[in-house]
Amino acid sequence: MKQGNLLVAQGGGPTAVINQSLVGAVLEARKFPQVKRVYGAVHGVQGIVDENFIDLSQETTHNLELVAATPGSALGSTRDKPDAKYCQEIFKSLKAHDIRSFFYMGGNDSSDALRIIKEFANAEQYALNTIHIPKTIDNDLMVNDHTPGYPSAARFVVNAFAGVNLDNRAIPGVYIGVVMGRHAGFLTAAAGLARKSRDDGPHLIYVPERVFDMEKFLQDVTRVYNKHGRCVIAVSEGIHDAAGTPIVTKMLSNVEKDAHGNVQLSGTGALADLLTNEIRTKLGIGRVRGDTFGYLQRSFLGVVSDVDQREAREVGEKAAQFAYWHQADGTITIHRTGQYSVNYRLDPLEAVAAKTKVMDDSFISECGTDITDAFRLYLSPLLGSGMAEYYTLRAPRVPQILTGK
Repeated sequence: MKQGNLLVAQGGGPTAVINQSLVGAVLEARKFPQVKRVYGAVHGVQGIVDENFIDLSQETTHNLELVAATPGSALGSTRDKPDAKYCQEIFKSLKAHDIRSFFYMGGNDSSDALRIIKEFANAEQYALNTIHIPKTIDNDLMVNDHTPGYPSAARFVVNAFAGVNLDNRAIPGVYIGVVMGRHAGFLTAAAGLARKSRDDGPHLIYVPERVFDMEKFLQDVTRVYNKHGRCVIAVSEGIHDAAGTPIVTKMLSNVEKDAHGNVQLSGTGALADLLTNEIRTKLGIGRVRGDTFGYLQRSFLGVVSDVDQREAREVGEKAAQFAYWHQADGTITIHRTGQYSVNYRLDPLEAVAAKTKVMDDSFISECGTDITDAFRLYLSPLLGSGMAEYYTLRAPRVPQILTGK
């Protein structure tokens, strides 16, 4: 490989462990003689175009390790989705700074940007290695068994719904928690692992992989509420009707869209408001509450899976190894082996670029409002050690004297 500089960047939504990937890549790359300098792009691809770099070669190992254990994107991120013209500007900046390896941490759009940039490099016969380092709490990257960032976000969702269930048990009513997930319901489905007893919530789980019908939803709530006297519900922000229209748009007069042209789902409580209002007005249930988890689940401090931390570090290290030992391009992918362990592989960028993985049918119950044992077995080892436990009173009831019961 031609000697030159390495550039690392972070894109898309932050996670609790993306800085592990950053530090893994930086520390591993600094071992190779082909690397003159390790640069970090501030705010992702926008920082590359603006030549907004920091020299991570001059960062101490101790401070890098402290940053690795810190959630969020230490370099800053961006929601920009580069087209061919944008990628051409990125490539100009890479050439100007003698960047010979470019590592980009992100989801399927990030890998697609790398693919386009690599095409420009090939056309000009410019020696450039491009490595995609996987990251997304949505867990929707093709080829991968799971994606760094998802296990920690799932751990947060499990803990949050366990707490909500205890609250709802104490003061019964209907509770709705809206969880991130535009096309894939992996994160919302994690709520199902909060249950210990048969009557624990969430009692209903709705994911984008199944069509959402409001009338059936109200029937489901009525059934559960009549049975338990309460109802805890987990809902993906991306639930949609039979035509594919997001349910959240049914109450928005002005539909906001992001840089990718997608309807803005996060950062608004509209879906929770819509569903809670339907329950109040049509079912006549008095105590109905709704929350939107929003950004809370992405980088929540102190709720991090140790499995997620370890694997996020390793995908960063593998990026440097594939780039400098094998002079290869591609995306690092995670593959489950044995009872629980993983192998890392380098796959073509095209395998994940601009593609979306959704939950397998075997993970969703036949009724469409719950998860299966197959999903529990899939997620459990990813949550890591030291999961919080809760207990309920088991003492028998005292017979009523006045009623004779």
